[in-house]
Amino acid sequence: MTCATRELRYVALGDSLTLGIGDLTTSGWRGWAALLAESLTSTYDLTFHNLAHAGATTTHVRDRQLPEALALRPQLASVIVGVNDTMRSSFDADRVRADLFGTAEKLTRAGADLLMVRFHDHSRVFGLPRLLAGPMARRIEAVNGVYDEIHAAFGGAYIDLAASPAVYAREAWSVDRLHPSELGHRLLARTCAEGLGAVGVRSSPTGLERGGGIVLSRRAELAWLATKGVPWLGRRTRDLAPWAARLAVGEVAAMLRRRGAPATSGS
Repeated sequence: MTCATRELRYVALGDSLTLGIGDLTTSGWRGWAALLAESLTSTYDLTFHNLAHAGATTTHVRDRQLPEALALRPQLASVIVGVNDTMRSSFDADRVRADLFGTAEKLTRAGADLLMVRFHDHSRVFGLPRLLAGPMARRIEAVNGVYDEIHAAFGGAYIDLAASPAVYAREAWSVDRLHPSELGHRLLARTCAEGLGAVGVRSSPTGLERGGGIVLSRRAELAWLATKGVPWLGRRTRDLAPWAARLAVGEVAAMLRRRGAPATSGS
């Protein structure tokens, strides 16, 4: 994966992480993809398009973002999506696999090199209780398994987020614990630049010092949580409550079986 010309067309596909939520500037959300694009301009005549959409699932990327991406004839395409899928009761690992493979295959056939990540354990960042943390982690690993297969099939730059201890640092996350802070976005941009450098795409390193981002007051953070974070959590809770209950029962039953005790069932 070596860009032979000074021109580089980079398209970013994904969800709110790639949209840049958590890294607010006077021009709107910036985020890791825009920071990475900025670092690539030190080496290439760059054209950058961010097609990410808040709340996007793998199906949204395949059906809505991919056609627009292909029309832009990218030489580099980042595809980072799947966490929203894991947080829905309708999670279907086979569908996620089909969506991601279809997206990756069409992008590579069109001449784009891929940039993808292997997700860290989001349950540690969210601080989920143990009975939910295990099932959530298993869903994340199911998505990671798909990315492992895609990387084996199509190559490109592949970043293991869990390899960096900084991913679990509190200061790397915004107040909602769902999106990186400015520092978190900068860390991700730097890590992705390093991954691209290892496969021949050169750039200057992204600085980790604050620059251009708006520092929200505590009052502004709480207002954001009240107007955006809590309603989102309410929707996810209504969606996941039956699923979470089934998981909790299953986890307890499995624990009892391991201890040799009979698992009782309600009437």
